Amino acid sequence: MESKYEFEEKYREQILKCSRCGFCQAVCPVYGATLRPALNARGKMLLLKEVMDGKIGLDDQLIETLFQCTTCANCFHNCPSGVDVPEIIKAVRQDMVRAGSCHPAFEGMNEVLEKHTNIYAEDEPEDFERVRNRKAEYVYFIGCVGSYREDEPTMAALDLLDRLKVDYTLIDEVCCSGVLEDVGFSIKEHLAEKNMALILETGAGTVITGCPYCFRTFNDKLQYSRLREAGVKVVHITQFLQDFGFGVKTDKRVTYHDPCDLGRHCGIYEEPRNTIRKIATDFVEMPDNRENALCCGAGGGVRGAYAKNSIAMARRRLEQVEEVGAEIVLTECNSCVHNLANAKLRRQKFRVYSTTEFINELMEEAE
Repeated sequence: MESKYEFEEKYREQILKCSRCGFCQAVCPVYGATLRPALNARGKMLLLKEVMDGKIGLDDQLIETLFQCTTCANCFHNCPSGVDVPEIIKAVRQDMVRAGSCHPAFEGMNEVLEKHTNIYAEDEPEDFERVRNRKAEYVYFIGCVGSYREDEPTMAALDLLDRLKVDYTLIDEVCCSGVLEDVGFSIKEHLAEKNMALILETGAGTVITGCPYCFRTFNDKLQYSRLREAGVKVVHITQFLQDFGFGVKTDKRVTYHDPCDLGRHCGIYEEPRNTIRKIATDFVEMPDNRENALCCGAGGGVRGAYAKNSIAMARRRLEQVEEVGAEIVLTECNSCVHNLANAKLRRQKFRVYSTTEFINELMEEAE
């Protein structure tokens, strides 16, 4: 029988491989926050089997289920059958968008990036008091969240690079637009071209990203292949910092939250820990860490479309911060910082920082 949808052509065998074992249910952040079986990976695969069998349509009735996934990949990591749920979900969302079914929040995001240079449709980015677009050894690429929502961690990261005497420049960056591929749309070619042109004009050999998703987009997406062809290396700031000494210590109990985009999607686990151990004599791991880390709930567009559930996911993670008695929770993803900080309850006395922000604060206090 001829496939009706592109997702079926590509992923039919994987969907049928789902053994309904429920391993994904135990690790799915959306299920953990809602306890709704249809929202975990197994539930989604069962619905897609019904779609492939022609019993239900791939239409608006499935928006609530199929667009409520953070694409954190914890299900894939724990799936004994190897079903790549995040990639299946992204392909399904593309089919739904083509058929005219999409969550309004994601339709809005796509429309915003047709007319604006960032996902927030803001015209005035934070200046950050740096000269932009100059010749330099490195480009520091901030990303939308760091530019428009988490400007304090970004300023601290830049101050830290200054303290370490790194020869870097900012550029008049625009959204990498990689997130659009998670919600059924495509990277905006004109935005990718502008970013690449500005980066190449600086003569920099390396781009340092503050955002794990920008890191993934620059390294993996075809639309950014010109950077790779030009020999420009793209590193995340956690990779860049691990080779530096900082000359400061804290005796506070510190823990680390692995961002899904940096950890499960990119395999970057030890680099941030190498840096943290240099400054924290009392570093503790949360029960779920590295490839088993709980998602903070911000990814896959869920923060924008399902804010209440997104915050509930973040609060589950913050319960583990309390469990280990940490005074400081570090991460190196501005989306994680944003969601975890917003979810923190008033009674919770620990503080949420980006790693760069915390190190910069320690160095500032030591001066």
